[in-house]
Amino acid sequence: MRYVYLIFILGLVGVVSILGPRGSKSTKPPLEVFPDMDRMPKYHPQAESAFFADGRTDRLPVDGTVARGTYIADEYLATGKRGETFGKGFPIEVDNDAIARGEDRYNIYCTVCHGGAGDGDSITKKYGMLTVANLTDARLSEYTDGQLYDVVKNGKGLMFGYADRLSVEDRWNVVLYIRALQRAANGSAKDLTPAKREELGL
Repeated sequence: MRYVYLIFILGLVGVVSILGPRGSKSTKPPLEVFPDMDRMPKYHPQAESAFFADGRTDRLPVDGTVARGTYIADEYLATGKRGETFGKGFPIEVDNDAIARGEDRYNIYCTVCHGGAGDGDSITKKYGMLTVANLTDARLSEYTDGQLYDVVKNGKGLMFGYADRLSVEDRWNVVLYIRALQRAANGSAKDLTPAKREELGL
């Protein structure tokens, strides 16, 4: 009979030990019989590392790494460059629809600084931002198409890039529309076809 009492007492102690403290608060860490790797050693983001030579936990992407879904096989289409040189010409179809799309994107993203005519006479200039580029200036007119694309994509000077706001095709559409603004500002009768000159009596 005494064994029954002993077992009963041991069982009672076990139950109280396990269930008794439930719901109570304590500043002591809990007893972890099976920690389940909750306390594994790890590096925290932007923390120091004694393992890597540069002392950084975060590792830089491998050279040439691109985000998933953003790889474009046509180098010129994606960068405006052919090798190390900015290229000329448009890797998209040049038509009225492309120019109209470029005008639409230009009016949304570019007019506020460069003005509707691309001459830099904009609302930001009236508020004191005097370093905005005149896109119809001869210097920028001599930029290759690839150079203009690179500026739209990556920005230059105080201008930030629009790679995260404009698709690849829309960047080229904007460049196409800028070329139209430059032609409108700097063109002459010599740029017209003979038939158009004759029609206008020039």
